[in-house]
Amino acid sequence: MQRIACRTLCALALTIASGTAMAASAITVLGKDMTFHNRIEGLPAKLSDFKDLQIKTFTTSDGVRLSYWEAGEGEPLIFVPGWSANGAEYINVMYLLSRHYHVYVLDLRNQGLSDRVDYGIRISRYAADLKEFGDHLGLNKANYCGWSMGASVLWSYIDLFGTHGIQKAVFVDEPISIYSHADWSEQERLDAGGMTTSPERMIAAFTAGAPANSLIVDLKVMERYLMKDSPYFVNSEEFANAFIKNDPKHLAMVLFDHATNDWRDVIRYKIDVPTAIFTGEHSNNVPSQRWMQKTIPGARLFIYSKAEQGDHFLMFKNPFKFAADLHAFLAEEIRHGAQNTRYEGTALRNARGRDTAPSTSRLDTPAAEGLLLPSTQDQSLH
Repeated sequence: MQRIACRTLCALALTIASGTAMAASAITVLGKDMTFHNRIEGLPAKLSDFKDLQIKTFTTSDGVRLSYWEAGEGEPLIFVPGWSANGAEYINVMYLLSRHYHVYVLDLRNQGLSDRVDYGIRISRYAADLKEFGDHLGLNKANYCGWSMGASVLWSYIDLFGTHGIQKAVFVDEPISIYSHADWSEQERLDAGGMTTSPERMIAAFTAGAPANSLIVDLKVMERYLMKDSPYFVNSEEFANAFIKNDPKHLAMVLFDHATNDWRDVIRYKIDVPTAIFTGEHSNNVPSQRWMQKTIPGARLFIYSKAEQGDHFLMFKNPFKFAADLHAFLAEEIRHGAQNTRYEGTALRNARGRDTAPSTSRLDTPAAEGLLLPSTQDQSLH
């Protein structure tokens, strides 16, 4: 879950017909360059440094123009953002991973630069949009990474369309059932990740700032979002805030459907591709992510420590580590019947239970080549 930000959307006339797409460089679409607040080694100092970043559009079968962000070449990697999120927030992640992959971030309907509409506002329709997006790109297979609500969209995609179009699947810190049923045991709630007993109160808290407490909704996500404790996160959020205008009315429309879905049957029976799961010690979702890892055959679980910014926004707060870990997972050869593996903090726990410490500057594997971690936090204010 994320905030509703007051953002400025530059005017751009894009005339498209159903099934067609238009493309332009990010600067052309957004109308101007931007210098990032923190200068960080290995990341762009300004938007124009990310020269191959493009923003394109396509039109869904029900007439909604969706925008997507694209960069790089090679094996396709599609990111599905969380609620209220958009491709601008992935600027650092895209920059790092586009060295190795053809990276896409789809702005869901009513989010980012995509159309605001009053129909099709449910997770199943978002999943159909994702399927049509892959068809639009002409992809037979791709790697998919769903973060927060984006993971729910990906679970719905798998439920409706199967996994034949998915090479590998990645889920980042999403409860399997946001709504906690009154007749559940505490263990059932932990395994499912239930974080609210009242979807209506949760929606009011997240969209209108209504008062809430931890007995009604898990407030940890909002608390961690408000802690601008990462220079990477500050840069990506300021970039998104500068160019994206979210509409609270349209954002709120999907939340009840999102909160009341229970995806445990999909986790149990329908995921048969190599899977990685990311969470962190600052997140209350760790128990449900452990349950998911135990339930999906061969699934890998990455638990980031508190020092590694292990919260709901881990990929944006620690993009170098996330990009290296994701790249290493995607580069692994697919092994059928592989044992489940858990990565906790900076230690890699292998299938035999031994701990080996990877390099502090990069993931200790050839797969991470080209994704160097900065040796120090060399960010300085302009």
